[in-house]
Amino acid sequence: MIDETAQQLGRLLGQGEEYQALQRAREAISSDKDLVDQLRQLDGLAAQLEQRVASGQEPSQEDADAYERLFSTVQATPAYQRLVAAQSNFDKVMLRAQEQIMEGMRAGGQSRIITLG
Repeated sequence: MIDETAQQLGRLLGQGEEYQALQRAREAISSDKDLVDQLRQLDGLAAQLEQRVASGQEPSQEDADAYERLFSTVQATPAYQRLVAAQSNFDKVMLRAQEQIMEGMRAGGQSRIITLG
């Protein structure tokens, strides 16, 4: 019963406008080759910076500046802004769903009626 209910919740979330908007935003980014290249470069720079910090080295100012410039460029694109907004909206839906699940668990834990599923 729990598996079926969870799958039904997943289907409803997947059909919701917030998830659909998130999927469209992801697809828009995937189809923008320049933005995909910039995101890959950004990931590479982030990995380099993390590796230096993990090995106890201070990242060079040049590398940090390059990361900041590229990140600013990516953030300024409308496609990236749509993705961030869509992700934020979907996260809010997921938070509300989680809160409702927790409320149901609290109510179920206090109930003296045992239901078999």
